[in-house]
Amino acid sequence: MDERKRDSMVAYLRRRMQEVGIRPEHLASAIAGEQSKQIGARYRSATGDTWNGEGEMPQWLQQAISAGQTVEHFEASSNVEPSGKNREKVDWRNDPFAGSPLARAQR
Repeated sequence: MDERKRDSMVAYLRRRMQEVGIRPEHLASAIAGEQSKQIGARYRSATGDTWNGEGEMPQWLQQAISAGQTVEHFEASSNVEPSGKNREKVDWRNDPFAGSPLARAQR
């Protein structure tokens, strides 16, 4: 949309808001209320892509399903433990690769 059309639309909206008695604060609270009602992610990929299950299935999920993965594999559960917590302690003293370049390789 070019700037002239945008300015015309803004002027029209301001005039209509004034006629009806809507103030900018009313819009802000309505938008905030709508955002809080949004559904959380039902499906999540390893790279952080999400989908709430409504509307058209996203490309990343379509590709995974055509590659043989199931939709259930991507279901985001609310009880997922954050990584790093409640992890089993590992005793590295007897690791034959400790300190070698193999142990320092990034995964």
